[in-house]
Amino acid sequence: MSSRAHFGFLAILATTVVVAPACADILVKEIGSFHIGGHEVVISGQPTKEVSFTAGMAPLQIDPNGAFEIEQMYVQYVKLAAPKFKYPLLLWHGGGLTGVTWETKPDGKPGWQMFFLNRGYDVYVSDAVERGRASWARYPEFFTSEPMFRPKKEAWELFRFGPPGSYDSSAANRRSFPDTQFPTEALDQFAKQGVPRWVTNDAPTQTAYDQLVARVCPCVIVVHSQGGNFGFNAALRAPDKIKALVALEPSGAPDPDKVDVGKLQAVPHLFVYGDHLQDSPPWPTLVKAPQRYRIALAGAGVKTEWIDLPEWGMKGNSHMMMMDRNSDQIADLVAKWLEQSAD
Repeated sequence: MSSRAHFGFLAILATTVVVAPACADILVKEIGSFHIGGHEVVISGQPTKEVSFTAGMAPLQIDPNGAFEIEQMYVQYVKLAAPKFKYPLLLWHGGGLTGVTWETKPDGKPGWQMFFLNRGYDVYVSDAVERGRASWARYPEFFTSEPMFRPKKEAWELFRFGPPGSYDSSAANRRSFPDTQFPTEALDQFAKQGVPRWVTNDAPTQTAYDQLVARVCPCVIVVHSQGGNFGFNAALRAPDKIKALVALEPSGAPDPDKVDVGKLQAVPHLFVYGDHLQDSPPWPTLVKAPQRYRIALAGAGVKTEWIDLPEWGMKGNSHMMMMDRNSDQIADLVAKWLEQSAD
């Protein structure tokens, strides 16, 4: 499903070779971070134990009982001295990942955080509840499902670096898609970014994202994969705060029969998908909910665009398109759409 015919000057861009701009010198006003969301919990009745924290250290008596903060989210921001755009840009990662998604790419080249800083945006990068510097809570007392970890094979095939059955523990024997844009030589470096995830934490994660929107927005938001649902719901909860939403291969979307998409008429939505969807189960199924949501948005008068990158002449893009070799070209496409769409 493509809306290329309705996309104005960007239709020309898709048939033009885009040269990524060199990183300019930028003047930064402030780099900082904060935690948001979360609440206090109390543990009691657990036995104490003696623990030696480092070699040669005398053991200490440790009491695990007491009050703790859990279900918070970590947010890092970079504010420019003279931003070109009045709304900050928030980058939300996908499942089993952290804000590192948007930082330096696995092949060592600058990622989208740097791209959009150079473009003139203040940029906020978050680690959602349970991820990275947001920290964990005790399992099973508070995180009630067991943590899940993504092996390299699942990442290789689910993220469409190569077709089903193409992963091998030996890098020399792996078979990527012939036109893949993902730097497959950096797979091991990418795999180091993986963190555990829990399947029972969507509610506190949504709460933290909603609180982030309330604190720093009005804003524009770019979401990826699992982050899509959080972004869609955040817009439904605060349509006055979100000026545009970009969804990179969202893995889910709200049921349009159960939400009021009509309230989003002032929130343009852009959906972007990469290549080889039909070659990689379960993507033909995963794309259905976002397609249905996009149709409902358009039917309610919301400005929406759906970009299928291969139809725009960009072949071989993976699920991790912000890490692909041509990621700056995709970021440029997104940036131009935001400049056209966000009031």
